[in-house]
Amino acid sequence: MWAAPRLLPHLGALVGVSDAAARRPAFQVTTRDGRFLTADSVRGRVVLVNVWATWCAPCRVEMPALQQLATQYAAEGVIVLGLSVDRGPASAVDAFLAERGISYPVAIVDDGTVAAFGGVRGYPTSLLLDRRGVVRHAVVGPIGPLTLRPALRRLLDEPAADGGS
Repeated sequence: MWAAPRLLPHLGALVGVSDAAARRPAFQVTTRDGRFLTADSVRGRVVLVNVWATWCAPCRVEMPALQQLATQYAAEGVIVLGLSVDRGPASAVDAFLAERGISYPVAIVDDGTVAAFGGVRGYPTSLLLDRRGVVRHAVVGPIGPLTLRPALRRLLDEPAADGGS
């Protein structure tokens, strides 16, 4: 019974059932490499937002898989965006990313940015946004490539958004 709330989002991503409440988060972040990303600047792309922290063991475990997905799907327009909730020095986050060879964009964010995505109940939390910027899937805990890949494929196969709705 306790596992159902954690497993259902994974199963939903696997079979294509989206979250009932569609939301389009408005956000703006500056990544550790100096890029300024907003909800509007990534519209038209499928975006996997991953909220994490350096002190989170499950976050550490899933990062290589996220890097692999970022590399594999970059040519198809997928962006993996890491949102670190660390409160220590930015240099510690930079060193953490460098040690693990993480090259996808990562920003250190505050509670307001996390709230724009609907908040989180645990770390890591991953949100998959469609080309219109709508959150289609949200998963608390490490996201598995077996459930993520079918969800990514479905969103990539949808017609490109015209910016409407």
